[in-house]
Amino acid sequence: MTILEDRIEMADKNIEHLDQWFARLERMPVPEGIKVEIVGGDVFMTPQRSVHWHIIRRITRALEDRFGMDVEALSDVRIDFPGHGNGFCPDVVKLREGAEEDSTGHWLYQDVEFVAEVISRGTAPNDYGPKKTAYAVADVPVYLIVDPYQGKCHLYTQPKDGEYHTELSVTFGADLDMTNTIVDLTLKTDEFPRD
Repeated sequence: MTILEDRIEMADKNIEHLDQWFARLERMPVPEGIKVEIVGGDVFMTPQRSVHWHIIRRITRALEDRFGMDVEALSDVRIDFPGHGNGFCPDVVKLREGAEEDSTGHWLYQDVEFVAEVISRGTAPNDYGPKKTAYAVADVPVYLIVDPYQGKCHLYTQPKDGEYHTELSVTFGADLDMTNTIVDLTLKTDEFPRD
């Protein structure tokens, strides 16, 4: 068994465990506007700030402009990814056309074509570390990190053997060319707010 196959098998075994954790979290009095996800078995609760929402909205709008209003673009919706205890709620995710929830009402990571995460100070290490690894292991073709603290976008493509083999960074204000990816669009960053 390869490391990649082992990680994928671990994800399958953890679904029931994650369901139990999320059921408990849903019963907690989590305030409105708090994003909750599980990364590597640890629970993270992050407030949604206006800077994040403005960036998320612009990315989602760009996907809708490119693929139409019926594009399966989601925000803060749980998707379980390979690795121990990875129940992520990506800031923006685009699913392949025709993707459907499974019999338990979950979206499958195998249907994910694009993920964008907008950095928060407290959870930045997750986005640059274990989440990036999990997305690469899951063969997510395009992973975008938008960092309003740096004022930069980091685009990762060509996942293979649990790593992204191509990285492109652009400063806010420059266009991010993703036309050579499955997303096939140019993302304008000139109106991305900084934090």
